[in-house]
Amino acid sequence: MFLNSKRLNFLYGLVTGILLFLFVYLLVKTFPVYGVVFSFLWKLLSPFIIASVIAYLLYPVIEQLHRWNIHRGIAILFIYTLFFGGIGYLIYRIYPRIVHQVQDLVENFHIFTDLYNRTILSVYEYTSFLPETVHDKMDEVIFQIEHSLDELLSNLIGGFTGIFDAIVMFTVIPVLVFYFLKDFKKMKAYFQRFIPKKYRNRTVMVLHAIDDSLGKYIRGQLLVCLFVGLASLIFFKLLKLKYALLLAVIMAITNLIPYFGPIIGAIPAAIITFSTTESIQIIFFLLLGIFIIQLIEGNLLSPYIVGKSVAIHPAAIIFALILGSNLFGVAGMVLAVPVLTVIRVIVNHLLTLPAND
Repeated sequence: MFLNSKRLNFLYGLVTGILLFLFVYLLVKTFPVYGVVFSFLWKLLSPFIIASVIAYLLYPVIEQLHRWNIHRGIAILFIYTLFFGGIGYLIYRIYPRIVHQVQDLVENFHIFTDLYNRTILSVYEYTSFLPETVHDKMDEVIFQIEHSLDELLSNLIGGFTGIFDAIVMFTVIPVLVFYFLKDFKKMKAYFQRFIPKKYRNRTVMVLHAIDDSLGKYIRGQLLVCLFVGLASLIFFKLLKLKYALLLAVIMAITNLIPYFGPIIGAIPAAIITFSTTESIQIIFFLLLGIFIIQLIEGNLLSPYIVGKSVAIHPAAIIFALILGSNLFGVAGMVLAVPVLTVIRVIVNHLLTLPAND
């Protein structure tokens, strides 16, 4: 009986995996068709989604204050003011400096193009003894790299432009967050009415499991990214880098992407530093410092803060990152692990369902 149960679970998992693979394949192939619909829905629902995430992250803090006999209304007002006041102060202090550094970077962009052209020319000079077919292959590889970088820059610029264009719309987010925090229990009871009583307990268990894994992961990742950003800023300031704040922000944001994030964040830091200083010694210390920061983050902070909240095999995470990148670019890579975490929890609960359920 136990053996049959194991076989059934294995077959169920295998069939689920095959169906999931086919679904993902169809999703990728038909993306141009529904991509426009998703874009419209994102513009329409983005304030509600962002406000929901913020409220989700702040609610446990409010609950903890309430357990300390602090009135819920006062706790909401305190955390709400502290959070948005802190965000507003950071924007007031940091945003003008980032804009100034970005503008300065754009004005000096010709330095990077000159460096790139000199590097390519040097590569051709050093490989002049090779056959022409090798140079043709090199041209193809360089063209593919240029095309990929062009797409990446276009996506990043488009993303920043979209954020700034929608800044008026995002003014409603603080209002939504306040009402989501205030009426959290009422909203929870309202949505529970749509779940049949037969599946209500099971659904509550699944949601608690998702909250336990996803909540710890998101809050932990944000704390780790804050450390990476602050440590990078201090280190870049010590090296007297020209765009220290901008590079530190890039390091913090890209650190949200597992495995690939540190590499993605280190590349612009190395390129910009080499272009502005052309000092091999500073480049060496820069890469060494980034390596040490990531070593501390990966071996000390992440295991302690994030822990085992995402018990997923690294191969599955890398697959999800590649898929997310192909579908939604950088945003897809950031959301890949949270989405995979939710899917893992749901599948695990489906596999443990009793036969009579």
